Amino acid sequence: MGTSIALDENDQPQIRLNFNMTLMDLHCDYVSVDVWDTLGTNRQNVTKNIEKWQLDESGQRRIFSGRNREQREVVHEEHEETMEELHEDGEQAVELTPDTFQNFIESHEMAFIDMYAPWCIWCQRLHPTWEKFAEDVHKLGMPVGIGKVNCVTHAQLCKDQRVMAFPTLRWYKDKNAILPDYKQDRTVAALTAFAKRKLEMDLKYKDWESKNAQNPGEKARSKPFAGDSRPEHPGCQVSGHLMVNRVPGNFHIEAKSKNHNLNAAMTNLTHRVNHLSFGEPITALQKHMENTPFMRKVKRVLKQVPDEHKQFNPMDMKVFPTSKFHQAYHHYIKVVSTHLNMGSSASADPLNDVNSITVYQMLEQSQIVFYDEVNVPEARFSYDMSPMSVVVQKEGRKWYDYLTSLCAIIGGTFTTLGLIDATLYKVFKPKKL
Repeated sequence: MGTSIALDENDQPQIRLNFNMTLMDLHCDYVSVDVWDTLGTNRQNVTKNIEKWQLDESGQRRIFSGRNREQREVVHEEHEETMEELHEDGEQAVELTPDTFQNFIESHEMAFIDMYAPWCIWCQRLHPTWEKFAEDVHKLGMPVGIGKVNCVTHAQLCKDQRVMAFPTLRWYKDKNAILPDYKQDRTVAALTAFAKRKLEMDLKYKDWESKNAQNPGEKARSKPFAGDSRPEHPGCQVSGHLMVNRVPGNFHIEAKSKNHNLNAAMTNLTHRVNHLSFGEPITALQKHMENTPFMRKVKRVLKQVPDEHKQFNPMDMKVFPTSKFHQAYHHYIKVVSTHLNMGSSASADPLNDVNSITVYQMLEQSQIVFYDEVNVPEARFSYDMSPMSVVVQKEGRKWYDYLTSLCAIIGGTFTTLGLIDATLYKVFKPKKL
């Protein structure tokens, strides 16, 4: 087996990048895959050929969160009145502090709270809507406490409530947060309709409980949904492939949303690389892809290649944890084109020869990068294509090598026989008297 270095003659303008990542502490709603390169490519929130799965607390895929789907923009409501005019008859949305927050959710069986940051543009647009919504709740006599928390002034309170984006509109029932958070339109009508649905579900549940308690001997009625909290672990598995230009660039996974400003103080980019490779996928394949003609060819060639030339996915199953906020791992990858020729012809075409394939090996380094408090971290994967390629081929013997070996064998045999003959002659030669 011999190796050599040659100029990479691959003239394809793009290369396939395959990835499968698990974000341990980031909700799929906020996961954005962006691509940038030195040719000027700058694609934000790429969705083509990418899937997202929401994970449970054990890391298992629980909810499919979208394929090729753009994030929907929520509707906001415009108001002619200023906040001062809306507060002329009193402020209906109660401003909460760490001292009053717990007492507020304890004194209201149902509570709806807006956790905001004054600098957040979406929060500023929501302020008058939230106050009008609180006034409507008061006029309708709905048993719901409407509150709001300034997460800049009371940062620790919002950290304790795990507020990851602004605004966070969270429903509370019996002192407990009901997840997932509200993420629909931010209009008075939509918010009021949401509150009414919550109350109706709770009323139906209470009615079911009381009727079953009064008639314990009867067959239990079908239990209605009580609007209780669903397990909401903020983990996401994002996978797919990108077609990137064969120039230096990067793709990065960032916490981003069309309808929120992310809370940089709560953004944790701890991640596990389940798979990362370049070129046509040859490892970590689904079952229906393992028996294709191409994969049979790949398996046949790779059986003959030494392990030191199989660095196709050195980052697979590695975990990159961040123990503190405002930091994330950046990865630097050198991609080397590798031609594997296990046939007898040194000039085999990788596309047509059954014993030759082209794959891509990787060299990688990773380090933690620290961010300013106001910047949202990102997990960045920077890549660079090597202009040189590695050629690994089985070295066959030339015809004249066999002729030379044959002559060497004949000559060696003749010499050996001559030595033996001379030795025997000296031993058995009759001595002269």
